[in-house]
Amino acid sequence: MNDKKQGIRIVAVSGSVRSGNSTSKALALVIDEFRKHPEIALHVIDPATIDLPLPGTGDGSPTTQILKAAVAEATGVVLATPEYHGSYSSVIKLVIENLGFPSVMAGKPVALLGVASGAIGAIKALEHLRSVCSHIGAIVLPGPVSVAGVQKVFDAEGRCLDPATEKRIRSVATNLIDYIHANICPRIALEAMVRGVPE
Repeated sequence: MNDKKQGIRIVAVSGSVRSGNSTSKALALVIDEFRKHPEIALHVIDPATIDLPLPGTGDGSPTTQILKAAVAEATGVVLATPEYHGSYSSVIKLVIENLGFPSVMAGKPVALLGVASGAIGAIKALEHLRSVCSHIGAIVLPGPVSVAGVQKVFDAEGRCLDPATEKRIRSVATNLIDYIHANICPRIALEAMVRGVPE
């Protein structure tokens, strides 16, 4: 899904391919928050709809090349993952592996969202994912959002049942937007001014 607008470009990736998964329900709130901002072009990646080859099996499918191009052109990235066996999902790892080496996510601000059914949330998953993203050169924003007891947070239609939790989830978008406005946009404007290129 790609909303073609001018300005900031955001790529949002869901880390679950299970039908009706809670990760996508949480990410939908982040997506909705981004869509309140007309200057943002949003590209949502659903790994269930693309061919993600295993590492070392070739240069990737045409859809993998589209994924790489979208992230390469992005101003910022959101990664959303469930916590599986004390870590982030293999789906998110496969997405990261298909972003090339060096990774096209290097130098990009990345906001993290994790969901889990347990009482402590997706803390371990987010710690591990932060480490991997930092290793490949991404700028991982502070304050990742972890949702505990996620099976009780959303109803069958994907509506969030807790206003405080919804506000925290939406902050994934607002924090990334704030970072971009404070750090990326001024740099782009300065580079354009130095080069004499009209914005």
